[in-house]
Amino acid sequence: MIQSGPVFLPKGFKFSAVKAGIKASGKLDLAMIIAGPKTSAAALFTRNLVTAAPVEVGRSALAKTKGRIRAVIVNSGNANCATGQPGIRGCKKVCAESARILDLEAAQVFPSSTGIIGVPLPVDKIISHLNLLISNAGPSLEHLQQFSEAILTTDSKPKLASVPLRSGRGAITGVAKGAGMIHPQLATMLVYLLTDVAAKPPELKTALHKACDESFNAISIDGDTSTNDTVLLLASGASEISYQSVRNEFDRALQKVCGSLAEQIVADGEGVQHMVRLRIEQARNRTEALQIARAISHSLLVKTAWAGADPNWGRILAAVGRSGVPVDPNKIFISVGKQVVCRRGMACVFDERAAHQELSKAECEVGVKVGRGKASLSFLTTDLTQDYVKINADYST
Repeated sequence: MIQSGPVFLPKGFKFSAVKAGIKASGKLDLAMIIAGPKTSAAALFTRNLVTAAPVEVGRSALAKTKGRIRAVIVNSGNANCATGQPGIRGCKKVCAESARILDLEAAQVFPSSTGIIGVPLPVDKIISHLNLLISNAGPSLEHLQQFSEAILTTDSKPKLASVPLRSGRGAITGVAKGAGMIHPQLATMLVYLLTDVAAKPPELKTALHKACDESFNAISIDGDTSTNDTVLLLASGASEISYQSVRNEFDRALQKVCGSLAEQIVADGEGVQHMVRLRIEQARNRTEALQIARAISHSLLVKTAWAGADPNWGRILAAVGRSGVPVDPNKIFISVGKQVVCRRGMACVFDERAAHQELSKAECEVGVKVGRGKASLSFLTTDLTQDYVKINADYST
């Protein structure tokens, strides 16, 4: 599902990116989306109780404007989290100055930040680059690509996904960043979803909830939920296609875009060698299946076994047992690829070499049947490597 092929640019949006000197690397680190006058919006945010200033300001902006957002301002290299009231004031000042230049209300500017926690936001650097940022804005694919690069931190590459609607008359396109601190619970992960369909904010909110549940809420790299996670859906209405007239097609396309971005985030996880498609079956309901999947994907012993392509099914079985779901061990089956490696909670004969080869793939499959019902869930996760430890041991220095 990872994006390949053309990117369809929804009408009604402009993009921009500049180097504001926030990142020590000197790379692009300040970005903007400018949207048309009829744009409506909906968003989901982190459930972490420690929230960054832009999350608080963005949530307030959506409430104040009733889902009418005209611009998005994103900085990378600084999370503006754990910065107290100065962080809030700085975020609001950036939004207000952006709005002044764009001739908008301050609440119509939606902020996002990503980077190191606990470092004061360099407000003056950002504000001094706003005129250049706004004057450089354009609607081309090159402009969108620059935006996608400017929001990255430890990502190795930008993440884009796009699906056309009605033979090219409309489209949904998404851009995301995220490689570590990824265990969304909506929804450091930032996702911006853009469409030129005309939709009301409540319609967008319903569609977004459903799409996120099946994508961003069914992935985990390291079990850590970021303080800044944001998924924002903007609908410009520029195609003049109403959401109600294409509702089913729109919902499917949104799910496809979110699914692709979720896969790209996991595949680009910090130090990741193996992306694991974890399939939970025979749970009583989706909540149980998700609980089991998260217990497995958060186990350091399981993840390090996957790093070594070791079919150590006992670690998976133990993780299921401590998930909090009242499973019966005698009903549990575990498979690697197409072969069963644990039958009814006990060892069974299997081809260890073939299992090792399956887990050695860049993308492998692990299945767990718990014998409690008919619910199933597909969950994307990863191994845990020495490179992950090195990246995060050195991150702030």
